[in-house]
Amino acid sequence: MAVDQLDTRILRLLLEQPRTSVREYARILGVARGTLQARLDRLERDGVITGTAPTLSPAALGHPVLAFVHIEVTQGHLADVGDDLAGVPEIIEAYSITGGGDLLARVAARDAGHLEDIVQQLNRLPGVVRTRTEVALRERVPHRVLPLVEAIGRAAAERR
Repeated sequence: MAVDQLDTRILRLLLEQPRTSVREYARILGVARGTLQARLDRLERDGVITGTAPTLSPAALGHPVLAFVHIEVTQGHLADVGDDLAGVPEIIEAYSITGGGDLLARVAARDAGHLEDIVQQLNRLPGVVRTRTEVALRERVPHRVLPLVEAIGRAAAERR
């Protein structure tokens, strides 16, 4: 999907001021409310905007230990193991990957002992061959998309 400069400005506002009304966004951007709403609808329909839920902190919810678990899976069982991962509440997200392992799961735990329990639970899943766990020490770059949005906006402006 092509994102133009107005889309970039809209996305920036959504990221920087997520609780602002559509009317206020339109005023800030200097566009008609209908124009803004049409853009928002298109960005949602095209999958650029995927939700409006708040961002929650696992640490503030009592799960300050963040780990990345590489999971090696028996050939032919990737989908089944992936489905099983969805049943583990401490798994925040999981991806199929290339390289050292077949799946990579981001896990939030209360403490080291809880993390060990989660990893042992993963090791017991049918189709899991082995796991390798890496504990995050400190967040260096928080989850973000605004720099990417801005780079796409600049590229769109240069193409014009």
